[in-house]
Amino acid sequence: MPVGLRIGADRTTVSAALVERFAAIPVACISDSMRRMTAGGATLRPIGKAKMAGPAITVKTAPGDNLMVHKAISMAQPGWVLVVDAGGDVTNAIIGERMVEVAADRGLAGIIINGAIRDADTLRQHALPVFAAGITHRGPYKNGPGEINYPIAIDGMVIEPGDLIVADDDGFVCVGVRDADEVVVAAEKKFASETNVSPVGEARTWIDETLKRLGCEFPEG
Repeated sequence: MPVGLRIGADRTTVSAALVERFAAIPVACISDSMRRMTAGGATLRPIGKAKMAGPAITVKTAPGDNLMVHKAISMAQPGWVLVVDAGGDVTNAIIGERMVEVAADRGLAGIIINGAIRDADTLRQHALPVFAAGITHRGPYKNGPGEINYPIAIDGMVIEPGDLIVADDDGFVCVGVRDADEVVVAAEKKFASETNVSPVGEARTWIDETLKRLGCEFPEG
């Protein structure tokens, strides 16, 4: 099978029950629970609605080309998140209103484009969450090449087919299938702690202790 023009089989993914648990947790708490070492880049922002959670179907495509994106949408199962690495190029849009309508009709949970979109005004009002790196009126090409269901990377965050994608207004994060059971427990604990404990009354002695350890000079008196 030629590298750069191939379609892989669906991968093992997390259960629907686990997706539901992650969907109830802020992305920031999930990120903190992975030592803040996993991020998809601050430049990819929601166009309208942001909150989504579901297994990834991955696409790697040439900048400005959406042939394989069309194919991936036709393959995607309800509840999946379409994640497209188009190289971060924003010269040509990868998707627009019509493709989002098809994706919504198939029951996708959301779309993430490391590239540009168009029809932004409509997508801002759409029920299907869409993230993108930019907006342009220039349409896409349909020449290929591309890959579906192979690992991709967005700003250093590796996403494998079947990995869990969780997003909200703070951004999105990928949780590997092998790590999901461990991460959800830590993230739920983190969220519960932040929900139940007010920051106003907590001890702040750690600030001066840290500064002293770092050798900070304090005013006399």
